[in-house]
Amino acid sequence: MAAIPITTAMVDAALRATAAQPLPDDLPIFEVGDLVVYPAHGVGKVDRIGMEEMAGHQLHLIQISFEENRMTLRVPVRQAAVTGLRKIGTPEAMTEVLTILSGRSRVSRMIWAKRGQEYLAKINSGNLKQLAEVVRDLRGAGDGSGTSYSQRNLFELGIERLAGEFAAASGIDKASAMERLTTTLQTARTNDTARTARVAAAAVEAAEAAEVAALAAT
Repeated sequence: MAAIPITTAMVDAALRATAAQPLPDDLPIFEVGDLVVYPAHGVGKVDRIGMEEMAGHQLHLIQISFEENRMTLRVPVRQAAVTGLRKIGTPEAMTEVLTILSGRSRVSRMIWAKRGQEYLAKINSGNLKQLAEVVRDLRGAGDGSGTSYSQRNLFELGIERLAGEFAAASGIDKASAMERLTTTLQTARTNDTARTARVAAAAVEAAEAAEVAALAAT
């Protein structure tokens, strides 16, 4: 299907509709200086909140700068919740992230095409818990290796987003955050391997015991 060209009239209509929207009751509260997460771009900082004119329309905007991407984004206050914009997670939330990464990975029985779409949707949802679950489930050998190319790409996208927020929330640099997350994943993978070995050994032992019992009964 051919892409529909975006016209000036379409942009004007979108801006007019946004400006006319009433403020929602559950409007998120942001302040200048807040560290926030915008799902598509990661961690940014609120630089300004106020009325600005865009194409002749007065809009209440939140201006966010993203140091890592060297970009600035303006989000209408009315659309903040819809876009998934939120403050960075608390230290308690980061502890939960580590707990999730330490858990057993869960692999869906859906075909990869559908699973990949589901993983990407969770990564872009802005939901920290879902993001951590995607990284856990795609960890492969603990660093994303041993997986397909598309799985590896999703793993890297997810852990990059997660490391950026973990670093900001923990007051450390991104490299240190990445190391902490990767170490947690590798430890979990090792535990999974040991657990699988114990289960296999127990199954062999049970089979041997059953064979001995059968021989004794004859």
